[in-house]
Amino acid sequence: MEQTHTSQNGATAATPGAQRRVLVVEDDPTIVDAIAARLRAEGFVVQTAVDGPSAVDTAQAWQPDLLILDIMLPGFDGLEVCRRVQAQRPVPVLMLTARDDETDMLVGLGVGADDYMTKPFSMRELAARVHVLLRRVERAALAATTPRSGILRLGELEIDHAQRRVRVRSEDVHLTPTEFDLLVCLANTPRAVLSREQLLAEVWDWADASGTRTVDSHIKALRRKIGAERIRTVHGVGYALETPTP
Repeated sequence: MEQTHTSQNGATAATPGAQRRVLVVEDDPTIVDAIAARLRAEGFVVQTAVDGPSAVDTAQAWQPDLLILDIMLPGFDGLEVCRRVQAQRPVPVLMLTARDDETDMLVGLGVGADDYMTKPFSMRELAARVHVLLRRVERAALAATTPRSGILRLGELEIDHAQRRVRVRSEDVHLTPTEFDLLVCLANTPRAVLSREQLLAEVWDWADASGTRTVDSHIKALRRKIGAERIRTVHGVGYALETPTP
């Protein structure tokens, strides 16, 4: 029988025999050692890399289940690592940035990252984000085997739950897994305003309001792909998916 243990944040992680692999790419030895130690304590198998080229090589050879990736790296940066790794095979990516720079965040989301954290961060929160991303992958795999029937059409926007595909004006739109889940969450109650905290809890399984900037950045990335006019901001509250008036 598969054994599990409960982490300090309450998440359940698999122990040997079913451990998930995490590749940590960071050139600061203090940070990379701290992240690796915390994730190993959570039950993950961890490998590390300190520059862009070795990160891509390790990802190709080792096939990690998740990538923790710093933006600023020797060789070539984390954005290029993300592009190359995602071209090999889809893998969830948690991007790390030393600057609270929204442009970096949006570019990272645009090349396939699923989430981001700004340094300095707590190891507890990082471990929680890792568990969340892996649970989302598991949910997506389950949905693929037990898909919801039909295609949701909201004007020129189409959401195919079975294939996890989105089209605007009959043109395919590439969304990351997180962006797709966020759009579905909004589309489940069109025109209804969902608070940032609601979206954070529903899409990220993260109840701490400190993560609301993550929601804002993913909303901006989603707007760029499906059209800014389709997502309405209610200042001080949250967001709503606009749909054509019947």
